[in-house]
Amino acid sequence: MIRFDNVYKRYPGGQEALGNVNFHLPRGEMAYLTGHSGAGKSTLLKLIALIERSSQGNVILDGVNLGHVRNSKVPYIRRNIGIIFQNHHLLYDRTVFDNVALPLIIAGYQHKEVGKRVRAALDQVGLLHKEKAEPITLSGGEQQRVGIARAIVHKPSLLLADEPTGNLDPALSKEIMELFARFNQVGVTVLIASHDLELIKQMGSPVISLSQGKVIHDDLLETV
Repeated sequence: MIRFDNVYKRYPGGQEALGNVNFHLPRGEMAYLTGHSGAGKSTLLKLIALIERSSQGNVILDGVNLGHVRNSKVPYIRRNIGIIFQNHHLLYDRTVFDNVALPLIIAGYQHKEVGKRVRAALDQVGLLHKEKAEPITLSGGEQQRVGIARAIVHKPSLLLADEPTGNLDPALSKEIMELFARFNQVGVTVLIASHDLELIKQMGSPVISLSQGKVIHDDLLETV
């Protein structure tokens, strides 16, 4: 599903965010990306989502070399990806329903299909009863779950999450991670960047560890 072959990412000024990164995450697997702040976790996820481009090497997603994807084709690649951020970027002037519906409306789905998919996504994260609520009235954990519902509403084959539990207490963090595990159990490939090593240990999925932009440990090597 995701393969990095000798991938480098350098920013203007010479800063090297990633150096000679190699790993393979098979379809249907779930893995965690760990490392210190500034280790390159977010950059790695951005390369997969085509928010950034690699400076050298190949990033392969579902058989497609992302280095060869034209800018005009990027939205087609992203249709198969759900992205969750630590700061969920909800629109506070719209209801929970409207926030989750946004990707479908942009993609041109019919009104009836939008309603069906949004309610199914909200049901999966346990917030169907909040569809008419304003995001500002929700707790931090509920807002994060709205962000997750928005990321899965178009039924992506891949979920990328960047520190999705960074602002939550331990109990809520575990709840969110278990939600990702449930998506993985129905075949969604999941890659989560997190610094919460204790929680990751509890979850039992493979771990890729980064330090100074390089892979220093990769459990996936044992599973390939």
